[in-house]
Formats: sequence, C-alpha cells, structure tokens
Amino acid sequence: MDEKNEDKSEESRKNHITYYRSLCKVIQEIQSEMDNELNSTIKSHLESRIEAMEKDKKRIKDMFPDMNEDKWNDNTR
Repeated sequence: MDEKNEDKSEESRKNHITYYRSLCKVIQEIQSEMDNELNSTIKSHLESRIEAMEKDKKRIKDMFPDMNEDKWNDNTR
C-alpha cells in the first residue's frame, strides 16, 4: 500500500486549522442534538459520527505536532 505524502506547507496548515475548528463546532452541535434525541438508534449514529470526527481531529493534530493547544482552539479571527 502506498503511503500518501501529506502537504505540510503553511497554506495547508492554515486550511487544516480552519477545518479542525469547524470539526469542533460540528461536534458541539451534534452533542447538543444528542442531548435532545430520544431514539437510541439515532443517538448511536450521532456517536459514530463524533468518533469519526475526533479521529480526523487527531490526524490533523498529528500532522502539525509543533502547534500548541492554544493555537488549535483559538477561535478569534
């Protein structure tokens, strides 16, 4: 299996930070939705979506290990 070289340029970093923050926002929205959901099947589906997004967040953070936590979570623009 070929391993893909990941783009770690400054532009890629900025794009990944933006995407990471959007994932955080979507996860919060899904968690709020889960709080109001009574159907266990739908709740399970939402949990699976959150797990997948958390894995993607970890992958992105692993691409740029030199960044501190404050930079990832800074929502001021």
